[in-house]
Amino acid sequence: MQPITLTRFLIEQQRREDSACPSELRLLIETVARACKSVTFAISKGALGDVLGTLGSENVQGEVQKKLDVIANEILLDANEWGGHLAAMASEEMETIHRIPNRYPKGEYLLLFDPIDGSSNVDVDLSVGTIFSVLRAPENSAGREVTEEDFLQPGSEQVASGYAIYGPQTLLVLTLGTGVYEFTLDREMGAWRMTDGPLQIVSGNKEVAINMARRAQWSPAIRRYIDARVGCEEGPLAGEYNMRWTGSMVADIHRILKRGGVFLYPADHRKPGKARLRLLYEANPMSFLIEQAGGTAIDGETRIMDAKPTGLHQRIGVALGDADEIAALLGTVGEMANA
Repeated sequence: MQPITLTRFLIEQQRREDSACPSELRLLIETVARACKSVTFAISKGALGDVLGTLGSENVQGEVQKKLDVIANEILLDANEWGGHLAAMASEEMETIHRIPNRYPKGEYLLLFDPIDGSSNVDVDLSVGTIFSVLRAPENSAGREVTEEDFLQPGSEQVASGYAIYGPQTLLVLTLGTGVYEFTLDREMGAWRMTDGPLQIVSGNKEVAINMARRAQWSPAIRRYIDARVGCEEGPLAGEYNMRWTGSMVADIHRILKRGGVFLYPADHRKPGKARLRLLYEANPMSFLIEQAGGTAIDGETRIMDAKPTGLHQRIGVALGDADEIAALLGTVGEMANA
């Protein structure tokens, strides 16, 4: 018997008595999934499809844009603006929100996305991905133009989040708040088929994903936590941990969901408020997935999904994964604070 399709899964979720998947949300997720199929086909062409390299332009964060960043952004916008499920969209690649054109009907949801996470990897044929998050538009937004402030909701208000990972297989990992499920793209049939789930993070896998090149930015507590685990020759944990880092958040998070461990991208301890990852486009959707799989997601001290956003492109420190490891990190933070 073949695995069930994404469409069947969503319909079955919709039919539940405690349904977390109304019909409009189901159609929205299916549209996002179709857009991700278009992105993976573009990526698979590589140099033959002229999707590699940079454009010579910068996004709103001052980062040089890859061709694929812009291509994927346009694919997601074009696929989602006409379906009638959305009130507006926001993307890591755009300075402000994208309102649904007046010629199309408007829905009750807001879509946020990072069109290509880890885009620097695509030129060397490593895994990249698309991250997305869905919020409800505020009730008072009906009958008026949606504003940026409507998107500034804590992650706890998400109704769905997920990512597509474009690697040896193309996968879609999704949560509607009822567990985390993995779907694999069946290229012959053009369908997403469930291949795992509900996912639960395996506790006790001694792997840490962190960018060691940023060590100078870490707080003393982060340094102590890492030094006790990675590269140390003495101490109770010496030689027990492996360090993993791909430069693509989706790849690292997928490994954690499948086999455990932790992912850290701390804020810059030297410059308060400076961090690498975006709260709305990366930290919140990944935190929703991690928590639904039994893990923990913090900014270094407090729960990420409790953070009240102050801007569309706000950045935040991230530590997420195995709940026991995050508890150990918090213990180290407490010890350093009380020293």
